Amino acid sequence: MSLTSAATLATLDRTGPRRITDLAAVEGVTQPAMTTLVRVMEESGLVERRSDPSDKRVTLVCLTEAGASYVRTRRQAGVHAFERLIGELTGDEVEALVAALPALKHLAELESQDREGPKQ
Repeated sequence: MSLTSAATLATLDRTGPRRITDLAAVEGVTQPAMTTLVRVMEESGLVERRSDPSDKRVTLVCLTEAGASYVRTRRQAGVHAFERLIGELTGDEVEALVAALPALKHLAELESQDREGPKQ
């Protein structure tokens, strides 16, 4: 799976259903590229398109249970990889990581805000 596909699934998991144009802006790709990506993920059963209950003219891309499961599995694999690697660090290195956690958390929040774009 491409990084853009994985990032799109993670965005849908974090933010809920989105328009293709919103997803394209958040992921930094063109609308036609996102349309193609959504079609491929739809064919794979990871996402589905639904009508927007507030505006029937609008179609939203929604994560399916298979898509949500993929995101959870991928995140868990990342957690296990970091657990293993952290286990190989010295005590001083672990302490340095712990001291850096507030700054890392802030970076993650800033990145998330940047990727989600302006609130609607």
